[in-house]
Amino acid sequence: MTETIARPPRFIAYVPLTDLTPAPRNPKRHELELLIDAIRMHGLVEVPVADERTQCVLHGHGRREALIEMQNRGMPLPGGVVLDEDGGWLVPLLRGWSSRSDAEAEALAIKLNRLPGEGGWDPREFAAVLEDLATGDAELFDSLAIPHDEIDKLLGQVDPETLPGGIREDEPTLHLPDDGDYEDGGLSPDDDGRAAHTTCPACGHLFNTGR
Repeated sequence: MTETIARPPRFIAYVPLTDLTPAPRNPKRHELELLIDAIRMHGLVEVPVADERTQCVLHGHGRREALIEMQNRGMPLPGGVVLDEDGGWLVPLLRGWSSRSDAEAEALAIKLNRLPGEGGWDPREFAAVLEDLATGDAELFDSLAIPHDEIDKLLGQVDPETLPGGIREDEPTLHLPDDGDYEDGGLSPDDDGRAAHTTCPACGHLFNTGR
C-alpha cells in the first residue's frame, strides 16, 4: 500500500550529473570498470546520497565517477538516468538527510560502505546461487568478477553432500562461452589475479570465475 506524504523526510530528486559535488575527503577506492559494467548491464539501481548540510555527495562517489566516465565515452544512457533538454544526464539523488558535523558525515560515509559487507555470506546458499548462475546464465555469472581465492574460501566451507544433488562425478565439465576464446593481447581470467576455473561442491561443475 502506498501513502502520499506531504513533506517526506527522504525523497528522490533528479539533478544534473555535473551538480554532484564529491565530499572533500573520500578514502573509499573504486573498481571503476566493474561499476561501469554493472550500470551498463542493470541500470543505475543504488542511487547516490546527498548531505543537505554540505551539499556534497555523502555516499555514491563511485557511481558518480562511473556515470561521468560513461557519459565521456559516449555510452548509451543507462536505465534510471534521464536526459535534460540540453542532452545532459539527470541522475536520481536521495535527499533529506543532513549531518550535524563533518565528523558525523565522514563516519556515516564509512558505515554505508562497510556495513553491507560485514555480515558475510551464507556459504551453502552462496554456493547454490553461484551454481545456478554458472549453469543458467554465463554472462551474469562472469559479470560477478569474484576472485578465485574468494570463491574457493567460501565453497570450502560447504559440505557437498548437504547440497541438492551432491557431487556428481559423471557430470561433464561446464565451459562458459568465453572459455578459451581469448585473442592475442586480450584479457584472460588470470589477468586480475583470478584463476580461470573453480569447482562448485554442489554439483562438481568446473566453471570460470569471471574477470
